[in-house]
Amino acid sequence: MDRDPPRALLFDVFGTCVDWRSGVIREGEALARRLGLVGVDWGAIAGAWRGRYQPQLETVRSGARPWTTLDVLHREALDGVLAEAGLDAAAVPAAERDGLTLAWHRLDPWPDVVEGLARLRRRSIVAPCSNAHIALVVAMARRAGLVWDAVLGAELARAYKPQPEVYLRSAAALGLAPGDAMMVAAHPDDLAAAAACGLRTAFVPRPAEHGPRHAGDAPPDVPAVELVARDFHDLARLLGG
Repeated sequence: MDRDPPRALLFDVFGTCVDWRSGVIREGEALARRLGLVGVDWGAIAGAWRGRYQPQLETVRSGARPWTTLDVLHREALDGVLAEAGLDAAAVPAAERDGLTLAWHRLDPWPDVVEGLARLRRRSIVAPCSNAHIALVVAMARRAGLVWDAVLGAELARAYKPQPEVYLRSAAALGLAPGDAMMVAAHPDDLAAAAACGLRTAFVPRPAEHGPRHAGDAPPDVPAVELVARDFHDLARLLGG
């Protein structure tokens, strides 16, 4: 890398730092055992639930509704996903649905993340720039052992990525110009939006994010992506740490 390391690294969380799919499957299977449900494809449910993520966010981004946290959006989406799977309110009562929604608070980090973040934190501020609200990020961090210097992102901006204010207000909250911060993500669209706001960018692929039959996102063919790293340890190496 020809430039100085960024003063702050801002991280996408779902998919980049934590494995949402395995966590949702684990909690779904536990629910099935409690309720005596058989023949439920929890991998398909996890994928369908994640598939409703962007449409739910768009209800807020479009202005159709006021700021609404991801817990509420996830809970609403879950009703539709379970209905599609043939699981009605008798099969999965409301209290169990509320509990399953909190699966997103209890996700496991990818194997490189905890130690990799610690390495990266030696030289730069590290903070999430996630669509998760603060309570969700804090719960995830405490369970997964993620050490952040600050919690930034959607709730701070009262907006959802890829809206520019999420990236800009996260950098500004640290007293930094956009070019002093680097967005780290496994999703090219996230990086493209951050780059359009003047942030530096690093791509870290997570080929297992969507399961064994999905190859994951390819390295983005975007000139503004400054670094492509294998994992967080490789990113630390590329940044001189």
